[in-house]
Amino acid sequence: MTRNEEYRNLLRRSLILTCSCILTVVTCYFWVDRSVAFFVYNHHINRIEVFRWLTYPPPEVQNWSALVVTILVVRRAWGPFLPWQRVLLVACISLIVADDFRISLGDVFGRYWPETWTHDNPSLIGTGTYGFHPFQRGDDVGSFPSGHACRIFGFAGVWMIAMPGTRVVAIVLFAPMLVSLVAMNYHFVSDVIAGSVLGALIATYAVYLARLKMA
Repeated sequence: MTRNEEYRNLLRRSLILTCSCILTVVTCYFWVDRSVAFFVYNHHINRIEVFRWLTYPPPEVQNWSALVVTILVVRRAWGPFLPWQRVLLVACISLIVADDFRISLGDVFGRYWPETWTHDNPSLIGTGTYGFHPFQRGDDVGSFPSGHACRIFGFAGVWMIAMPGTRVVAIVLFAPMLVSLVAMNYHFVSDVIAGSVLGALIATYAVYLARLKMA
């Protein structure tokens, strides 16, 4: 199979996944998101501290990614990368690109948050505001897609694709983080789904373009 054929197949699969994601998001928007957000609020699930702690790692990994990339670029002057170093480089770049992509889409979709938690942001529970408000910019309308979920899959997705032996570890580490985003009412269910798919797509293309071995 030629490179062009490989890319067309990848693009085809990406479009199928994107369409499936859109269908899932629409379903959640009308029948899942609000009920889950009110369930979390009414049962005080977002007061469980462990869920709050689980939301901290993704931004921290992003904060250190640029430094890791710099260190790896300098390291390259002393010889070729070891396999794990090359994967780490691609994973960090994938995370950075994924988060920037997510910020752009957040401005496009303009979705209010499930709950008011900073700067009196409009929200479903705090102000009764629900829905998408396209092309409104700002942190108060940046719930969709989830940045945390996008970071998680943008980074972990590269490892899971290029190094299949890490898949179980990645799932054990990152699945609770995804759950915590909903459990804290930081995001709706559909936000997390969309962010996960976005991060996974970017990770897949990062692996492909870097010509890492794809499992």
